[in-house]
Amino acid sequence: MALGPEHPGRVRGVGAGISPRQFFNLPRPQRVKFADQLKESVRIVLQEETKKMEARTKQLVEAEREHLLSQLSHLIPNFDPSMLKPKTSPMNPMSDKASCSGAEVRSLHLEDDTARNGEQQEQTKSGALDNQDEEKKEENKDEQKMGETIDEGKKEEEKENKDEGKEEDTNVEEKKEEKQDEEKHDEEGDEVLDYSNVEVPSSLQSLCGYVETTLKPQGKIMTFNIEKEVFGADRSTFVLHEDITQFAGMEEIGATVVAVYMRCLYDLLREANMCSLVGFIDPAQVSANAGSLTDRSRIVASRLQKTDGEQIFMMPYNPGRHWVLLIVRAKRETVYFLDPLPGNRVVDEEGKNIVNSALKIYNSHIGRPGRKAPIWKTLPGTPKQPSSVECGYYVMRLMRDIIMDPSLEFEKKFAKGKDQAPYPQAAIDEVRKEWAEFVCLHMD
Repeated sequence: MALGPEHPGRVRGVGAGISPRQFFNLPRPQRVKFADQLKESVRIVLQEETKKMEARTKQLVEAEREHLLSQLSHLIPNFDPSMLKPKTSPMNPMSDKASCSGAEVRSLHLEDDTARNGEQQEQTKSGALDNQDEEKKEENKDEQKMGETIDEGKKEEEKENKDEGKEEDTNVEEKKEEKQDEEKHDEEGDEVLDYSNVEVPSSLQSLCGYVETTLKPQGKIMTFNIEKEVFGADRSTFVLHEDITQFAGMEEIGATVVAVYMRCLYDLLREANMCSLVGFIDPAQVSANAGSLTDRSRIVASRLQKTDGEQIFMMPYNPGRHWVLLIVRAKRETVYFLDPLPGNRVVDEEGKNIVNSALKIYNSHIGRPGRKAPIWKTLPGTPKQPSSVECGYYVMRLMRDIIMDPSLEFEKKFAKGKDQAPYPQAAIDEVRKEWAEFVCLHMD
């Protein structure tokens, strides 16, 4: 009663002119413009309307699908709706194929696979639509009752689907033409050679017979367990029948084929007591599209941390449709670059960053300051592939040649001025034979 009535905007007992915001240290109220409020309210309304339209569209699509399936069940005896689902083969995370096309090395294989799947789906859709044209004419009379808006929406959807199909088919044709042009007009003259007359090793012939009699008819795959000693961690992979037939036909190969051969080479290292001198890095975990640059650097660093003295690590690397070989010598902070493609080749920037970061992690692990930048050496005396599909085979052969030399003098062997002629086919067939013999041991 002595203080009198309340006065808004004041704090009692602290003197005049002190507002509640000043005394309690409250944040200043943010002023929101009317235009911003209007935008936010419009955005919320649009989101709600979009959700409603998506729900309606989904209901219409489901109703049309059910109607189409019922019509097909009347027309086709013993009709099974699962027949419309596309057949899919198991995906192998290590089976990224690689073929190189001269100076331009394209980004991986996903575009071709997506284009093929899209083309097959469009052909299936167009075939089903053609067969149901007459029935849809009769159904349109009933569908007109649903309103002009729905009819116009459907017509626009059909038009867009047709346009997308045409564009997709055009893109597929353009990609095929680009691929043919790359193979025909390559600057380095690497046309794809005809290997149809090349003699297939007997072990590879037996493996191809196993594909035709067992793998393909029964839909089986060949599973391989790669021990921890090979890549630093236990892992499993599998070989598809396509991998075997492509390997037999001297076509491009993926990380699975290379990794399986590295497992085969590990047996040679063990027999020669060279496991402490040479190690391997999994190509499927460090090549392009295998993960973030940081993750791949850590994988390489974890292998380098297990190095013993002057041990070298062989790292087949695929920057995108081409195989190269990197040899990392962590103690000397030196990396060797071997590229079987003709011409003055340079290291892929991403691969260089992966290894450089891994060496920094390694130096930190052993408590060494290290160099400002690791030393990169290109070995130009590497044998050069004759066309655009042998890079994977050449990398496999290079690893074998290095391992078979107990002195590990690969730097002198592939130095500048040495013979850069291609490997004879017999040398490549020797690798193919060893790979096939190792895979045959895993046949059921």
